[in-house]
Amino acid sequence: MVLVYAEATNGQFKKMAHEVVVYGKKTADVLGTECHALVLGDASGAEDLGRFGASKVHQLKSPNLEKFDAAVYTVAVAEAAKKLGATVIVLSHNSTGKSICGRLAARLEAGSVPGANAIPMMKDGFFTVRKPVFSGKAFADVQLLTDVKIISVAGNSIPVEELGQGGTTVEALDITLPEPRTKVVKHQVATGRVPLPEAELVVSGGRGLKGPENWGVVEDLAEALGATTACSRPVADSDWRPHHEHVGQTGVAIRPNLYIAAGISGAIQHLAGVNNSKTIVVINKDADAPFFKAADYGVVGDLFEVLPRLTEAVKKYKGQ
Repeated sequence: MVLVYAEATNGQFKKMAHEVVVYGKKTADVLGTECHALVLGDASGAEDLGRFGASKVHQLKSPNLEKFDAAVYTVAVAEAAKKLGATVIVLSHNSTGKSICGRLAARLEAGSVPGANAIPMMKDGFFTVRKPVFSGKAFADVQLLTDVKIISVAGNSIPVEELGQGGTTVEALDITLPEPRTKVVKHQVATGRVPLPEAELVVSGGRGLKGPENWGVVEDLAEALGATTACSRPVADSDWRPHHEHVGQTGVAIRPNLYIAAGISGAIQHLAGVNNSKTIVVINKDADAPFFKAADYGVVGDLFEVLPRLTEAVKKYKGQ
């Protein structure tokens, strides 16, 4: 059986939860088995996960799950997998998944593939999972030979499809969890637009903006497109923008359908976090900027002239 940990954010299931359930269902089809979903803590709409392929939904509630603690969540998922007889565990490759994937593998003596971006296949009789390597410049096919297998799925790599029907019965799980060993003193959550790991449209700015007072041209385009804003590391380090908007090797790795980069030269560290974008548009007045080599479309021009005109064009198109 394939067990999918469907994470709820503030009690609601977002796109990433639906993606992993679809991934789990398609993995179950490869193995000729069922896909079950696991929900931790309070969340509304758990029965609706059946629409995306979960034949059963299991929910574990406990006061110890109110604040995220990697050790406690690892025990919750591991014990649920044991109790339900799961041989494949699927997680989102977000901050939670990254925190518990390795712990789960150690606890269950399982092989793991973090950041997978394709449905597993049986290749030469072996369960094989594909993932990007070398910052997305190549792909590796990883064979998992252990009895239990763990996969975390990269965001925006699997289209969300309705593979079943809603109204799935939610069954309560009874598992004793340890007390958290860490105390959460403060919890800050970015609000507003779609979070970067889930965003399909992203508009990003770099040092070419010259200062935080000029960020309005980026926000105007993002508003017109319904996109999420992002920035390069120097911008975040200079406190022009909050650090949760920093994309790159040392920031957030994203996979949007469209990534527009304005005033960003395209250092290799930045490319490592965005080169899995389906379409990259680069706007820079320096025709020799390295980012143009990775771009699908490039505009050589002053971003303070190009972005407002692009924003007006988007508004005009949407108005039609």
